[in-house]
Amino acid sequence: MGRIRGGKVEGSLLLHHLSLEAKGLEEEAYSRGFRCIAGLDEVGRGTWAGPVVAAAVVLPPGISNPGIKDSKLLTPRKRETLAPWIKEKAVTWGLGVVGSEEIDRMNILNASLLAMAHAFLQLKPVPDYLLIDGPHKIPLDFLKTEGGKQQKTSVNLDPHVFSLTAHALPFQRAIKKGDGLCLSIAAASIVAKAARDQMMVEYDRTYPEYGFGRHKGYGSPLHLATLSRYGPSPIHRRSFKPVRQYLADVDEVGPASLFRQG
Repeated sequence: MGRIRGGKVEGSLLLHHLSLEAKGLEEEAYSRGFRCIAGLDEVGRGTWAGPVVAAAVVLPPGISNPGIKDSKLLTPRKRETLAPWIKEKAVTWGLGVVGSEEIDRMNILNASLLAMAHAFLQLKPVPDYLLIDGPHKIPLDFLKTEGGKQQKTSVNLDPHVFSLTAHALPFQRAIKKGDGLCLSIAAASIVAKAARDQMMVEYDRTYPEYGFGRHKGYGSPLHLATLSRYGPSPIHRRSFKPVRQYLADVDEVGPASLFRQG
């Protein structure tokens, strides 16, 4: 995991693709007395298979990189280049992962917010202000719950900049389309997307029939064809319509899946 040596930051120029109002989201929070501001975003909400992954990123004030934008607007190669840079320059960052079984149990919205909570719980120093992509804030009960052992984190603490009360719950601001408006949210989207893509490449080695390395679990003609041929894998979301429909269609004649569940 990357660290900054000496707490240096590079530049303070406004990102050309962000408006003054957008950069003001972080600056406004600092002006109100908040001292540690994290951006949070998730990826994988709409996929038929695999986990939902969230990232939380605290960037040093004034840092700039013109390449950082909504991860959906970047090529995989660009994301793979930017993600290590973001983690190296960040004050702290964390990942939260919620798998398909939990998604089926609690629904994708709650699972996405839980993944964000897991990511938040990895951060040291603890943020007192969260900028969250989308219209929903994280339930307070999620923020009070310890994260799972599978989560990953990296810390670069400058005690001259941040000193927070460990048990205080943060202020939250939910921002629709925040990954296109806010630098720290855009950075989190890149870290989360790069991490999830790598997870799906690894799942592709375990379940090569499905082409997870190509479509990353999202709906596509290839994915639908392999689902129809092989049935759902252990990482498919059985509550999602294409998988649920397959299971309903084969229920009376017996499942054709390679991975029968007894």
